[in-house]
Amino acid sequence: MADELGLGDGDNHAALAAYLEERHGIRVVRGAAGDEAIRRFDPRARVLTLNPYAPAATRDFQLALQIAQTRAREEIDRVAGSAGFRTEEAYEICRIGLQNYFAGALILPYQPFLKAARELRHDVELLAARFGASLEQVCHRLSTLQRPGQKGIPIFFARIDRAGNITKRHSAAKLQFARFGAACPLWNVHQAFETPGRIIRQLAETPDGVRYLCLATQITKGGGGYRAAHPRYALALGCEISYADAFVYADDMDLGNRAAYDPIGISCRICERTRCASRAVPPLKRKLIVDHDMRGALPYRLSES
Repeated sequence: MADELGLGDGDNHAALAAYLEERHGIRVVRGAAGDEAIRRFDPRARVLTLNPYAPAATRDFQLALQIAQTRAREEIDRVAGSAGFRTEEAYEICRIGLQNYFAGALILPYQPFLKAARELRHDVELLAARFGASLEQVCHRLSTLQRPGQKGIPIFFARIDRAGNITKRHSAAKLQFARFGAACPLWNVHQAFETPGRIIRQLAETPDGVRYLCLATQITKGGGGYRAAHPRYALALGCEISYADAFVYADDMDLGNRAAYDPIGISCRICERTRCASRAVPPLKRKLIVDHDMRGALPYRLSES
């Protein structure tokens, strides 16, 4: 469908809006000033209203999302319905997730995007410029390129807020993110808030001995003027070090120097490192040793087994 519409080769917005009107009778209009909604759809009037102050990439994504809801409704409902969710809320959240996936696959079509990622050596800023997408959309899409027979690099992706909460996650790599609790404080993603506008790099090693190239950058969400809310997030992206040569960001890094790798974990609750001065809470599977006559970086020591 992306090939049919010529997405990525010109004005995506015009192509998506024209498709909605010509194929589905849905007219796209600009929202009124003061309306904070990103999108509103009136199914009776067949009118889709978009916030004129939202970033262009966001507006294009919402057009693609409307196409997903209209054109792929039956397929999405069938997939979500087969999952056996226990609550209506879970079913509806799944439908939203599948609609978002459709939209991302439409504006960042698999084969052209995979080819461009290889040619540009996964330079996320150049990929965003080429496809008219946001950095977040590009990073998320890179983590999904695992089609059998046409696999890209196994990449992990996460979005973290200033409190350390992981608000979005997807990983095709061995690195998995904890479902509860904050991310490891030694991870470079937290530094992204200190250096807005830059992509920072880190060589890291997890407790299982696997080494990674980790990238992080800060983004600001939302649109509107001075008084509008502008939540800030950090994006994390990376791969196992064996794939690092496929990334422009690995150039000039000392990948073979063991001392260059920071010892990171997943989260304190499941991290087995016994000598981490940045530990916030004890691990679940280690016994605490409390010595009233000696104090180190932590008020307790951890048993070795």
